[in-house]
Amino acid sequence: MRFVPSGLSVSPAVSPSVVNRRVIQAALVLPAVLAAASAFAQVPPPDVTARSWVLVDATSNQVLASGNPDERVEPASLTKLMTAYLVFDALKSKKINMDQTVMPSEDVRRVKTNESRMFIEANKPVTVHDLVYGMIIQSGNDAAIALAELVGGSEANFVTMMNTTAKRIGMKHTNYADVNGMPDPNHFTTAGDLAVLSTRLIRDFPEYYSIFSVKEFTYNKIKQPNRNRLLWLDPSVDGLKTGHTQAAGYCLIATAKRPLAGTPNASRRLVAVMMGEPKEHNRVQDSLKMLNYGYTAYDALRLFKTDQVIDSPRVYKGATDNVQAGVLTDQYITVPKGLGDKVKPSVTHDDTLIAPIKRGQQIGTVKMVADGKEIAQFPLVALKDVPEAGLFGRLWDSALLMWQKKK
Repeated sequence: MRFVPSGLSVSPAVSPSVVNRRVIQAALVLPAVLAAASAFAQVPPPDVTARSWVLVDATSNQVLASGNPDERVEPASLTKLMTAYLVFDALKSKKINMDQTVMPSEDVRRVKTNESRMFIEANKPVTVHDLVYGMIIQSGNDAAIALAELVGGSEANFVTMMNTTAKRIGMKHTNYADVNGMPDPNHFTTAGDLAVLSTRLIRDFPEYYSIFSVKEFTYNKIKQPNRNRLLWLDPSVDGLKTGHTQAAGYCLIATAKRPLAGTPNASRRLVAVMMGEPKEHNRVQDSLKMLNYGYTAYDALRLFKTDQVIDSPRVYKGATDNVQAGVLTDQYITVPKGLGDKVKPSVTHDDTLIAPIKRGQQIGTVKMVADGKEIAQFPLVALKDVPEAGLFGRLWDSALLMWQKKK
């Protein structure tokens, strides 16, 4: 099971006959690659009643445990996470803004009385702010339609954008047919794909993520609570989204952020995806116990801080003889509890580094080793630019390189 640059790939689905559905492999996403055999948990995950599920450490980008992660499921209102992803992208790129007024089309009238809605009215102005809050907190199908028409020009065009984005971020087993999750044979996803979407949503749009933790929202004098009951049960939970239809069952993507033990000013975020629960309370209980399992059965370690110098290899034909090398963002790894003290770094870099070198350019690899086995690796990059040297410096280093080749 591995997160890779294009998304998440997971191990073969567990047979439904396996009651506890335990699959306890783990792996890193970009920028790390994991040798999974060394990362098996010492403690198995708890039993859940979900048809499929995934537990992710979003801080280290690792899948900690899963059951039937590639099984096709209906996303129900979890569809709105992709709708939100595209709306947030439009907000971030300033194609739209929160204060903008929208005139909902007649299409919002097709939202039935038994569906989730925020009670907007066709041809009555409403702000983007209210639509975003109504879609996320109140799970309004009408809000999702209005936002899709605004961003995509039409709901059909927006659905095309959803499918294009799903492929781009690595959701390999997903197809969208609408913007709000009503049952459709061409509308499907997997727990693994939803884990990819959730972690990308959190990482790509931190400026809007806090909306998912708002407990209630009032529009048109109608107050509705956030349907994620974990927001009231656990103060570390701050998202993400519920979903339910008769065919999909009760679904919940829950995420929590707790302090990272032993590391000042650092925190650790886990994401639990539960699909196809038989009852509402099952999705709540299973999500909470899976989050607690992730925090207790695994240790997260901050390996290196942002811009921390790990190595200073020789550079030829450069204005300086060495380049500071390290990582551009905090680098974490999650390992089974008790294995942390055994993890040691092993640094390798390209044999011959030639200027110019740009900040962020990969110049080597850092491998993490425990008990003689490689458990992860990630790129070693230049932390500063190294421009070319002058003519004399380049000629001198060219002579050195020729002499070294003859040795």
